[in-house]
Amino acid sequence: MEVSVIGSSQVNLGRINDVGFSRNLSSKICNLKNNHSNFNLVVQNQSFLWPSRSGFSLRVSASAQNEAVVSDKSSRITRTKVTDGVKLYVGLPLDTVSSCNTISHGRGIATGLKALKLLGVDGVELPLWWGVVESEAMGKYDWSRYLDIVEMVQKLDLKLHVSLCFHASEDAQIPLPRWVSRIGDSGSSIYFTDRSGKQYKDCLSLSVDDLPVLDGKTPLQVYKDFFDNFKSTFSPFMGSTITGLSIGLGPDGELRYPSHHHPEMSKTHLGAGEFQCYDKNMLANLKHQAQTLGNPLWGLGGPHNAPSYDQSPISGTFFAENGGSWETPYGDFFLSWYSSQLINHGDRVLSLAASTFKDVPVPLSGKIPIMPSWYKARSHPSELTAGFYNTVNRDGYDSIVEVFSRNSCKVIVPGLELSDEEQSSPESVLAQVISCCRKYSAEVAGENSSFCGGSEGFEQIKHKLLGENGVIELFTYQRIGAHFFSPDHFRYFTQFVRGLNQHALPLEPGEPTHSLSPTNCQMQTA
Repeated sequence: MEVSVIGSSQVNLGRINDVGFSRNLSSKICNLKNNHSNFNLVVQNQSFLWPSRSGFSLRVSASAQNEAVVSDKSSRITRTKVTDGVKLYVGLPLDTVSSCNTISHGRGIATGLKALKLLGVDGVELPLWWGVVESEAMGKYDWSRYLDIVEMVQKLDLKLHVSLCFHASEDAQIPLPRWVSRIGDSGSSIYFTDRSGKQYKDCLSLSVDDLPVLDGKTPLQVYKDFFDNFKSTFSPFMGSTITGLSIGLGPDGELRYPSHHHPEMSKTHLGAGEFQCYDKNMLANLKHQAQTLGNPLWGLGGPHNAPSYDQSPISGTFFAENGGSWETPYGDFFLSWYSSQLINHGDRVLSLAASTFKDVPVPLSGKIPIMPSWYKARSHPSELTAGFYNTVNRDGYDSIVEVFSRNSCKVIVPGLELSDEEQSSPESVLAQVISCCRKYSAEVAGENSSFCGGSEGFEQIKHKLLGENGVIELFTYQRIGAHFFSPDHFRYFTQFVRGLNQHALPLEPGEPTHSLSPTNCQMQTA
């Protein structure tokens, strides 16, 4: 099998959530338009178009004997058996199944899966959206297109991790279920709200978990019905093709508050975000807690002296390095309450998932985000606004990881490609989370949080996976998009895979050997 990448040498690498190559849906179905240049794939003499912002062409062909066709000058990568080392998965596009419940370029995805299989990748991750499956009415599910993808993965003998997404995605143009949005638009307080009253409408507020705000049902009851229906529908694949389930816990699927969602935040990311505790149910809970402690004035709202989205957190008085309000009895009360609401939400959702899937041989996982900015400040303000009561004097991840461990849930940590700089310290956050995972014997999986445009990011990931203290047994590279197969990216990715598989086991006698040619790139204008 020969893989060649053709296009301009100038590549503008995309972000992790790039969905460009699968955005060109039929105008008759979704009424979308895509004027990007075409990504042309040829598979066994059959051509089809794969749209791309980069202007590259991926050519994949196979001979009748299923033997490799490789340039003599190209480096060879031999497909090998899975070892006992790090398992490697690759995320499929966010809009693999579109908001219209259609597969976005199925043949293109199938060809990409074949290329990943030949590289030695263990499996892929599939985002499965609440807003697609249960779009029109509560309890009305349509899994058909996702079943098609699972069968496609099964036929290639790859493994599949499914991410159950209960949030919306602006990049993938996938909203919450329409019937849920209608409830939110009717004036019901079901969304996170900041100090100015701006709502975050990409997921439900954790304050309504147990409230019958969804046509008489609570969100937890709706999630339970969703879990049950998913379980029965995909039971033939559980434990064989489907080998992992990730449970969505909040914004972007992560266990956190949407503290950085404001669209007008500076590109310099000067601020640390804002507290998201101003929907009526959060305020009612805060008021009750303050009155219970005999300090009703503490329950009137969030900290009045906390900075706004785009202000330096240490320039004000709440997060001040010395004598800040975060170190006062009031600060401790508010931050303890704020983080406990997040922890309790995670426990409710994970325990619900654990009880539903307890008889299914598939491990569960959930994502704890890395909030590294301002980590070197004593108060760790970016973590505090996101719901992690983690400061220079307090470990805010201990109780969170304990919840994951108690529910037999694997911890997914993103940001493995990031390195420390100035006030940001992703490596310190990662080390702290992993230390807690060791304490509670919680398994750890890793992801990247941004697209790796060169060798440096891949080297960071490899170092964390293969280092002496490495505890991460599974890594998911996020994700396939318009630029994944571009020369300036794909060759680094193949080198990364080769580095992980350098101690791979030999093939069984008589099993065919396939080679991939990441360096056999012909440069021309597409």
